[in-house]
Amino acid sequence: MKSQIEPDLPSHRSTSVLAAVPPVSSGQTAGTSSACAPLWATVVATFFGVGRMRPGPGTWGSAVTVLLWAGIAYLLRPEWRAPVAIAAAVIVIVIGIPAASRVARAAGAKDPQFVVIDEVAGQMIALIAVPLAWKTFLAGFILFRAFDIVKPPPVRQLEKLPEGAGIVLDDVAAGMYALLIMQPLLHFSLLR
Repeated sequence: MKSQIEPDLPSHRSTSVLAAVPPVSSGQTAGTSSACAPLWATVVATFFGVGRMRPGPGTWGSAVTVLLWAGIAYLLRPEWRAPVAIAAAVIVIVIGIPAASRVARAAGAKDPQFVVIDEVAGQMIALIAVPLAWKTFLAGFILFRAFDIVKPPPVRQLEKLPEGAGIVLDDVAAGMYALLIMQPLLHFSLLR
């Protein structure tokens, strides 16, 4: 005997509806599948949660990277800045690719918008050998964001690589484009 609050649905339909709804584990809200990814991958891929900032998580990822690098670079001796920036970019790429892969798989998306470790990698490349000055940091930020959005060849083609490689390496290429423009600007003292 059915209670009067239960809907009058055929049993096969209610079972199929329930089977289509993924379970929500504790600490996970519906629509945030990245909670299924390992914690380290989520922390890395979202750059400690920066990827959850709105609007434009990619822009936030780049902006936070510029500010963080400015603070770190200020503490370093000038001759150490370029090698540390290169090392940081390499570390971010090496850790970012598997983290982005795991989070993208868990989210069921090719390139989830909240994954911003790719912007961190690209922005770090754009800031290699950039002097400590607000104009150079702003120029590096604008150039990287422009190349990341426009995606000139081969940036768009790299985006088609599988999983984390496609997520991260297109931004690495955009960062290299920005670096190639930044260095002549600095060489000819156009940003000082």
